[in-house]
Amino acid sequence: MSTTIRLAQEPEADALLGRSPLAALVGMLLDQQVPMEWAFSGPWTIAVRMGGDDLDARAIAAYDPDAFAALLSQKPAVHRYPSSMAGRVQQLCQYLVERYDGDPSAVWRDVATGDEVLERLLALPGFGKQKAQIFLALLGKQFGVRPDGWRAAAGAYGEEGSYRSAADITGPETLARVRAFKQEAKRAAKAAKAARDDK
Repeated sequence: MSTTIRLAQEPEADALLGRSPLAALVGMLLDQQVPMEWAFSGPWTIAVRMGGDDLDARAIAAYDPDAFAALLSQKPAVHRYPSSMAGRVQQLCQYLVERYDGDPSAVWRDVATGDEVLERLLALPGFGKQKAQIFLALLGKQFGVRPDGWRAAAGAYGEEGSYRSAADITGPETLARVRAFKQEAKRAAKAAKAARDDK
């Protein structure tokens, strides 16, 4: 798995996402309540602070939890909530070590159907339905992981030509389109809520 990724909008961080399945999973895990570029830069920041240029599930799983939280909390922090996200990253890595011998790509490698990959992603700590579907769409659209029915399993995020999520970002222009889509969706949700409240 090595591909050109433009999610962090930083060359070294994007290069890590493109070559490391664990970095891609951790970036997806961090992608909540912060801008996407911040979330997907997180794996590179963690790798550098751990003294390397790659991530290892076993090393993260075994790291002292307080020290790992401190690592993510250093300025600039890896996330708006660095301590709680440090715990989630470690839980994810511990799960990968226990279930997949520390090999994140085993989550989707040689899996026959999109539904099965989705099921495995949903079992990962910190991955709800939306996050799992977006990651499945990212695997299909940008990493070439396309088991039977992957688009359907990814829901709307799997649609060709859509600009809904991280799965659709290939550079600054598509980032702007995804951001515009999310803002419009928020506006529509607010308007719908206001209409309900007025009844």
